[in-house]
Parts: sequence; structure tokens; C-alpha cells
Amino acid sequence: MNTLFDKIWDAHVVTTVKDGPTQLYIDRLYCHEVTSPQAFSGLRERGISVFRPDKVFCMPDHNTPTHDQDKPIEDQVSKTQVDTLTKNAKDFGLTHYGMMHPKNGIIHVVGPERALTLPGMTIVCGDSHTSTHGAMGAIAFGIGTSEVEMVLASQCILQSRPKTMRITVDGELGKGVTAKDVALYMMSKMTTSGATGYFVEYAGSAIRNLTMEGRLTLCNLSIEMGARGGMIAPDEVTFEYIKGRENAPTGKEWEIAVEYWKTLKSDDDAVFDKEVRFDAADIEPMITYGTNPGMGMGITQHIPTMEGLGEAAQGSFKKSLDYMGFQPGESLLGKKIDYVFLGACTNGRIEDFRAFASIVEGRKKADNVIAWLVPGSWMVDAQIRKEGIDKILTEAGFAIRQPGCSACLAMNDDKVPAGKYSVSTSNRNFEGRQGPGARTLLASPLVAAAAAVTGVITDPRELI
Repeated sequence: MNTLFDKIWDAHVVTTVKDGPTQLYIDRLYCHEVTSPQAFSGLRERGISVFRPDKVFCMPDHNTPTHDQDKPIEDQVSKTQVDTLTKNAKDFGLTHYGMMHPKNGIIHVVGPERALTLPGMTIVCGDSHTSTHGAMGAIAFGIGTSEVEMVLASQCILQSRPKTMRITVDGELGKGVTAKDVALYMMSKMTTSGATGYFVEYAGSAIRNLTMEGRLTLCNLSIEMGARGGMIAPDEVTFEYIKGRENAPTGKEWEIAVEYWKTLKSDDDAVFDKEVRFDAADIEPMITYGTNPGMGMGITQHIPTMEGLGEAAQGSFKKSLDYMGFQPGESLLGKKIDYVFLGACTNGRIEDFRAFASIVEGRKKADNVIAWLVPGSWMVDAQIRKEGIDKILTEAGFAIRQPGCSACLAMNDDKVPAGKYSVSTSNRNFEGRQGPGARTLLASPLVAAAAAVTGVITDPRELI
């Protein structure tokens, strides 16, 4: 009667406190420059070292500029944070992939692509989108800075056991529908608090048919439904993705690992605290119209009206639309846009660049659009060039920037100006998320590409 979550969680329990938290062993801690400085300071103040330095991997990503990375960072706050991570990693003997290092990139992209993330692991990072790694069949979740210090000091963490939810999506996804659309569709139906308190397992034929990149995108967005994390049972898609990667087991160890990984699935009679089902046929390319990821709709639909909303909800809804400059009942098709952003830990992988290129090939970037195409890592960058995707993009009038979180959040140079519309493949569209006053419309790489070449919000199915 065990779920996939139960099996991994129970295998990592060190001790339990009656009516209290669980002491959970952590297999992997990822550290970036924003949420780790105080944790390392805490270790120094207590005069202790990192307990298991071989389990910790550090890299800057949030503050890194996506151009001229071989030169000093101009923004002094960003420079200080990046330099501090470099020093902390050196002082405590930790693996560190700094800027321009061939293994650098967004930490949630690098982990899976380097097979540092493996099925059955427990993984934490001081970043909410750590849920991404659950796509590999792992328990992965974001933690606070004090918890980062706890893991550095003990390789364990105190956590309350979350409830379990299974979201099943059966059927076949339609033309132009991606994993990003599946996630945005779920949020539009469940809201951004619909999975609060739960650890979600995604299941069903539509999920099993996703590529590993698609699964990573879906699990990345689990946190945007309020979930503690999201995960998908490892299968042949997972094993094929991992095999031959840098830190993957080899030889006899590979065979042993796969046999264990095959046991990592929910039992047929497993009981979840909550079950949710969706039909893949109901999902079309999605786009958001408001200021949270749950305010999304099919790209051919109209913005909802305030009918049936309570007074408080009406106020919040109106405030969101006022910020975006939209009206209830309005269609977004044909709406002029200013920026397009392809990247982030949500959609900065090679498959996302392939999808974007499939739309823009043979076309030209619209004159009114500024496009930032940002690989999730240097490995993705190398693959883009190996496959000739860079040539397709260049011929269409696009340029590829250097890896980093970029315009997902306004913590680096890539900021969208106030009032401008950005079709973004990232994960959040909060007020000011991409820059003070910026207006963000979340979408898939296909929707982003269609907007980039037409200059307006366009149904990508018209260009496929």
C-alpha cells in the first residue's frame, strides 16, 4: 500500500519525534549564491565544518549576467554574492562550478544533466524550484537558509511528513501542447493553492509519454500549485536519459541501480490522501493573463469575467487585470508584445530550444520584439551548437545569450522595463517578477516562438 513518496521517504528516515518532525537523511544538497551565505556564516560562528562535503554541489545562477561572463560582474550586489559563494565553497572544500566553468548553469538544469540527480534520492536546495528534480523519481524540495545550514552541518533535515496527492493525466496531448501547457492547465483548474500541504505524484499515460525534459518542466512547476514537491516514477525514459551521463553508475553498478530504480513506483493498491484526474484532450496551448501562474487559459479562450466571484476575489482579480492592462472577457490573440524570454529552470533545456527553433526556422524575428534566448547550462549551449540550432536562430534574427537564470527574476541585468509585455517560458508572473512594472505572460517555448516571429500573441498551431 506504499506510494512512491512513502518508499523513498521511509528509506531516508533517521529518527522520528513523537508528534513532531522527522529527521530525514539528505543525499544531495545544491547551493547557489542567494540563499547560502548566512548558512555558511552560521557554520563559521559555531566553528564547525561541512559534515559530508562530497554530497554538496555549489554554483551561481541567479545573479550571473548572461553576457560577458569572462569579465567582472558590474552590479556590486550580484558580484558580492557570486564571489562569496566562490569563497565559501573553497573554504569548506566543496565542489564549485563557477561562471564560465563548463559544468556551470542553472542548478536545477545541471543536476539532472550531469546525473548528480538520480532516482530514489532525497534532494534539497535553498530554492523553491528544487521540485524539478522529482522528475527523476526523487524526493526534492526547497528549503530555507537555516535549513541549508542544518544540512551542511549534519546531512539531515527536520521535516514534517507531507500528505500525498496523485494527479493522473490520461489520453494523448494534442498538437502544439507541451508539458508546460499541462502544468499551466492544472494550475488554472486547481489554483496556486490547490496542492498546498501535499507532495504530488504525476501519473497516467500522458505523463508517461512525456520526455525527461518535459517531466522536468512539469515537476518544476509543482511548487506553483502550492505543493511541497512533485515527482514521477522512474521508467525506461528515465533510465535512458541517465545512462552514460557523467555521474551515472556504470557496469555492474548500473545494473544494480536500475533493478532498484524499477521498484520505485507506487504499489497498485497504494492509497493517496487525494486523487485528481484530468483528460489530456482538454488541454490546448496555454497562456497566463494575470499575476499568478494559476491565472491561465487556453490561448484561444477569453479572460474570465468576474461573474460569481465574491467581493474580495473581485478586488484581487481587478487589481491583477489592471496591472496587466487587460479587461475581463478579452481575447489575448493578436495582442502586441515587447519581449520574449526562452530559458529558466522551467524551459532552458535542449528540447525547449529545439521546439523554439521548429517554429522560427525559415521565419524572422518581429522588429518590435526583444528576445532573450538563454540556455540553462553550458552543456545545453554546446548541444545547441552541435545540432546547428544556433544557425537556425541566428538566421531568424535571434542571438543566444550565456547561461543563467536571466529574465526569470529581476536579480541580474535582464530586466523587462515597466509596462512592457513579456511572453516568458519561466515559472512566475508575479508583479515585478521580471522587473519593476513588467507584465509577464507565462507560456511554452512554442507559444513564445510564435509571439517572437509575429510580434503578437499567436496560437502556435497556426505555424506548425
